[in-house]
Amino acid sequence: MGIGSSIFLIALGAILAFAVDANLGWLSLNTVGWVLMLAGLVGLIMTAYFWNTRRRTAVVAAPQDRVVRERVVPVQDDRVVQEYREVRRPGV
Repeated sequence: MGIGSSIFLIALGAILAFAVDANLGWLSLNTVGWVLMLAGLVGLIMTAYFWNTRRRTAVVAAPQDRVVRERVVPVQDDRVVQEYREVRRPGV
């Protein structure tokens, strides 16, 4: 249940509990209004709780520069030639 639907249930429940004065015999609109307001309040609290726990999740960023693969070191005239390649993400 989202924030919008929780607020809608609270408003609908308040209208039924406080503004409507109808007698349906076996159904009390005041009780239905209070139940809807309680359900909306519980939904609002649960939505806020789940949004709060989602924001606490830690994200570990990957290093910007990393070596893709170690290459074989070629030997030329008794000299060691090393090659180093950096791969960067676009836009960094």
